Amino acid sequence: MAIEAELKAMVRDPETLLRRLEDRFGAGRAEVYRDTYYDAPDGSLMGEDRELRIRTVHGPDETRTVLTYKGARVDEASGSKPEAETRVDDAEAAHEIVRGLGFVPRIAFEKRCRNYGFEHDGWRLLATLVRVPEIDGTFIELETIAAAEGDLPAALAVVRAVFVEFGISEDDLTTEQYTDAVAAARPA
Repeated sequence: MAIEAELKAMVRDPETLLRRLEDRFGAGRAEVYRDTYYDAPDGSLMGEDRELRIRTVHGPDETRTVLTYKGARVDEASGSKPEAETRVDDAEAAHEIVRGLGFVPRIAFEKRCRNYGFEHDGWRLLATLVRVPEIDGTFIELETIAAAEGDLPAALAVVRAVFVEFGISEDDLTTEQYTDAVAAARPA
């Protein structure tokens, strides 16, 4: 399974970073993600650091839905995980299938994103500026795909180099997951 080599950082100056991204890559693609994370009834999937997600993406030209499975982290420092993802034609049917297999929704929330796809040193990257209405701050996610675990160090080195170009420091990095931050922000 391919590995999503990803780093996430808190953005100290969102307006400046937005200008840098748009000066370099153009306007970006504004999208709203509606994510539902599923788990086994006993919580074992998330307890083992694995994820099962259905994401519906509302963009300016289309709405699409993707089903994603992420295995446990293979790199603790970055939080990078093996990932399998596929587009599905019918979002409601995907939810019914996952529930029919015995999984239960654990958390659902919205992410407001602006995406910039580009290449750097032969790697295809995606930079995403993220706001989650339920939590404070703006984040940037930068990811590429490592074909195998042995490719992960090189992929993360490229991601780190691009972060430096964007003015993002190691001190800004975070491995906190949105699922945990949103759960913590909600009343008990």
